Formats: sequence, C-alpha cells, structure tokens
Amino acid sequence: MDKRLSIFLLTLVPIIVWSWIAPYDRFTWWLEVAPAVIGVPLILVLQKRFPLSTLLLVLLWLHIVVLLVGGHYTYARVPLFDWLRDLTGGARNNYDKLGHFTQGFVPAILTREILLRTSPLGANDGKPFDPAALKPSRWLGFLVGSVCLAFSALYELVEWLTAVSTGEAAEEFLGTQGYVWDTQSDMAWALVGAIAALLLLSRWHNRSVAKIISDRGREMARAH
Repeated sequence: MDKRLSIFLLTLVPIIVWSWIAPYDRFTWWLEVAPAVIGVPLILVLQKRFPLSTLLLVLLWLHIVVLLVGGHYTYARVPLFDWLRDLTGGARNNYDKLGHFTQGFVPAILTREILLRTSPLGANDGKPFDPAALKPSRWLGFLVGSVCLAFSALYELVEWLTAVSTGEAAEEFLGTQGYVWDTQSDMAWALVGAIAALLLLSRWHNRSVAKIISDRGREMARAH
C-alpha cells in the first residue's frame, strides 16, 4: 500500500473509533458519516488505477474528520461552536456552515483533479510527463464551481427526501435550528468554499498533480 495512504488510514482510525462510540444519535451518525463510509473504500479500491495527489488526500482527511465530529455530536451540538455561539451572542450553532463550506472546498479540489487527470494531457498514457505542460483550461474553474454547487444542491435534496421518508427521525440530520434560509445558505457556503479552494490552492494543486502523474509515469515505464 502507498505510504501516504497508510498514514491517511492510520491517523483516521482513532477518530473513527471515537466518533462511533456513544454518539448523540446513532441514526444521525450514519446519515452524517455516509459520505466517508462510501468514500474511504472507494479510495482504496481505486488506489492502483488512480492514486490521489497528496494535497487531495490531506483535504479528504480533513473533510472526513469534519463529518465524524458532526456525526458524533450532531451538527447543531458541537461543543466548540456552542461556545462560539455564546461568546458572540449568536442564535445558533454554526458548525453546519463549516461543514457546508468544507463540502465545497474539498470537492472543488477533487473535481479539479479528476478533470485535469482525465483530460488527454493529464491521462498521459504512461509517457514521460512534463509538469510545465500542465496548463488548465480557462473553463476549469467555472466547471469545478458548477459541479460543487450541483453536488451541494443534490445533498440538500437527499436531506429533504430523508426527512420526508423518515419523519422526525431526520430532524437532527437536517439541523436547520429554526433558520428559514438554512438550505439556501448551505448551498451558498459550499459555493464560497469551492471558490476559496480554487483561488488559494490551484497552483499548489498543479504541483501536487504533476508529481503524482510523474511518479505514476515512472512506475508504468518500469513495469514495461
């Protein structure tokens, strides 16, 4: 197994165990942590065929931790954000807004990596890769932002369908806390997160992608 992936899993396991033990509501835990339950095995299955860049692995680790914390306490009851609410005189626990910001920030880099690496340039067909040749399309940012906003909207639809099908059992999952514009603000925070990731991390991501493609090219060359 890739050393980076080993570190990813070993540092994540204790947090998963902590999150699993005596959460506020077990049903809500499964709903909140479902993306991680699906995503981690998928990363492992695709590791040889599509190893992720180091930057993306770090971001995914952070996103999973956000999900695990929210699953353990529920998004409306995370203690640190209760303290911040009381300190600032706010009316609600805003951990869910951090969660939705992350829902845009991390998928933005994931989407960007998939688009870069599945293009004819990024795919590379195992040939020697020149990092200087990695020149993203002008449309890349727009496409990434659109995908993240669409994903956020899809997640809100999933929340709605869950609430309709399970009734009061999904109240903790929705976490609106009486805020009438909760759904719209969730999507707005996801879009802000996606834009922030593109502005702050694109150059760093280019270097991280270039390295993983170069490493993979050398591995394929040795294999032949």
